[in-house]
Amino acid sequence: MNTRMRRAAVAVAAGAMAVSLAACGSAKESGDKSDSSSSAKKGDAIKVGLLLPENQTARYEKFDKPLITQKIKELTNDKGEVVYANAKQDASTQNQQVDTMITNKVDVLIVDAVDAAAIKNSVQKAKDAGIPVVAYDRLAQGPIDGYTSFDNKTVGKTQGEALLKALGSKAKDGKIVMMNGSVTDPNAAQFKAGAHEVLDGKVNIGKEYDTKEWKPENANSNMEGAISALGKKNIIGVYSANDGMAGGIITALKAKGLKVPVTGQDAELAGVQRIVAGEQYMSVYKPYAPEADAAAEMAVALAQGKSLDSVAKDKVDSPTTKGVPSVLVAVTSLTKDNIKDTVVKDGVYTIDDICTSAYKAACDKIGLK
Repeated sequence: MNTRMRRAAVAVAAGAMAVSLAACGSAKESGDKSDSSSSAKKGDAIKVGLLLPENQTARYEKFDKPLITQKIKELTNDKGEVVYANAKQDASTQNQQVDTMITNKVDVLIVDAVDAAAIKNSVQKAKDAGIPVVAYDRLAQGPIDGYTSFDNKTVGKTQGEALLKALGSKAKDGKIVMMNGSVTDPNAAQFKAGAHEVLDGKVNIGKEYDTKEWKPENANSNMEGAISALGKKNIIGVYSANDGMAGGIITALKAKGLKVPVTGQDAELAGVQRIVAGEQYMSVYKPYAPEADAAAEMAVALAQGKSLDSVAKDKVDSPTTKGVPSVLVAVTSLTKDNIKDTVVKDGVYTIDDICTSAYKAACDKIGLK
């Protein structure tokens, strides 16, 4: 893990003390979903399987994986082992990876599902093998033991509110395009629902897409289609569910000489730089360290046969499992006005990271020095 990531983990994790394991001395199981924790109480020498969904979005390899790994080592006095695999957006591959983790006899699994429904049988297999499962970032179906993510409906509301603010009194002067995420991702449905709750009745939605696999190139093609169908003079804004897609959308807009407010999510470096340059209006900053810490803390507690009561203060229902112990992390609307107070302050990026030569003038203009 590089120095900047260590700074990020320390700086942001300081805000995550609410999910501390300091009080988790109880070995009482948390409802009927914790039966898989009964395999045996273990010490620090645990084996944690970590399955992440894809590597196109920068966050997973750059933030989630190293932060989770560091926290597990910290919680286990450097004795815990993390076994990692990335599904590269393939649900079948991820199911095979779960099988491999079961064969390798991991003590607990942290799974960020490619497809929340397709992972269901694999979660059941792990349960049957006595391996508890923590659903990470996306609410996987099946008998999961814990879940950590952000308040996803609030993410969508935050994006919708930002778009309304950017449009101001002209919110109904034309049409907006909605570029939602993949239908296989339950988070995408929640982002979409939150955005609609804010936008419906206040804007005219000209075109709306569920973007296959969240891919920027698919968002780009969808945006080109929307411009052709609606006419470029009629488009006044774009709701984009994340930064990767925003990049593809903005490329399509630029090709037609269009500049309208575009939302995003994840505070990816490229997205932050587009915000600095005035090409993208906003992103949603989701502090990864508290989410990663919560997943690590739940995983270690479950592997050691402890209760999640001191870690998970919320309960969430999935389509298959009710009352899942959960940690939901707050989010922030990121615009050019608060870059320094969010991603820079938390050590995610330095000013030098953001303000490269191509963005130096734009950074100076908004006082990012």
